[in-house]
Amino acid sequence: MPGERLTYEERQRIAAGLAARLSYAEIAHRLGRPRSTIIREVARNGGAHAYRANQAQQATKWRSRRRKPVPQPVAPAAGSRGGEPLARHEFEAGFAEMMTRTGVPAMMAKVLACLFTSETGSLTAAELVARLRVSPASVSKAVAWLEQRGLVGRERDGRRERYLIDDHVWYQAWLASVQSMAQWAEFAQRGADLFGAGTAAGARLHATSQFFQHLGHDMIQAAEHWRQTLSAR
Repeated sequence: MPGERLTYEERQRIAAGLAARLSYAEIAHRLGRPRSTIIREVARNGGAHAYRANQAQQATKWRSRRRKPVPQPVAPAAGSRGGEPLARHEFEAGFAEMMTRTGVPAMMAKVLACLFTSETGSLTAAELVARLRVSPASVSKAVAWLEQRGLVGRERDGRRERYLIDDHVWYQAWLASVQSMAQWAEFAQRGADLFGAGTAAGARLHATSQFFQHLGHDMIQAAEHWRQTLSAR
């Protein structure tokens, strides 16, 4: 069992354990799984406060599709036009610059642009290092940032680790944002209860909690509408 993927029933038990405030070690013991497996599972699916078994199961299904290795990119040819290498290279650079202007850190934007424009939507760390001409540490930091926001996943490719995006990347990123909203709402309400409804701080925190609760609810509805629309195509 330790080497097998988590089942939906196990994810439900993880969610129940978190709700009961059990430690990762205790949850792992009850499931007969390594503690590191539980930590990774929870971390990649919203954290202890936002972990949901159904969302984690759906995200895993999307990540489970194996990707074929991609060839090393061909150097752009001078004077190429249209869909040839030079135009693709210029688009990739412009795509990353656009993301940077809209708030994505520069290195994270470059990694995401590379993944979007790769044939399979996946690259190894070595391929990203070669393509961007940066250090492995820079790639690792960028991938961690993107993964935390639901934009990038990981899978094993033999001895290597492959980073990937798929057709549902924005749905996953949206769900990650919903989980962040839930954490804001929960923590703000905790503060409201602590300070009391009759205080200015308590009222302010309660209003904040209500805002994020309503925003998260609307975001879930929008994401579900998109999922149904995509499934109907």
